[in-house]
Amino acid sequence: MLLLLVKICFIAAHKNKVKSTVANSKASYSKIEVMLHNKRTDCWIIIKDKVYDVTSYVEEHPGGDAILAHAGDDSTEGFYGYAPQHATRVFDMIDDFYIGDLQK
Repeated sequence: MLLLLVKICFIAAHKNKVKSTVANSKASYSKIEVMLHNKRTDCWIIIKDKVYDVTSYVEEHPGGDAILAHAGDDSTEGFYGYAPQHATRVFDMIDDFYIGDLQK
């Protein structure tokens, strides 16, 4: 019983540490880590060396599956593009999906 309680406390502490790390923007991910998140149900993208978990937004994306074209990869060009394709509010909204920086 005591062992179970210790495990529960350890798991809770670990979850809080992970949340705190993300909240403090101290998380960093390798390109390989990001590449693993390359599908509709697990979609991370890189924009200007920042990593975003956009999984919850994939189905809402007005451009349909265009967001998946660079899933697990760098989407900077697709996001900013050569011609403006995103409304101004999108540049503020993307911060909600920020999870950390790309390791250099």
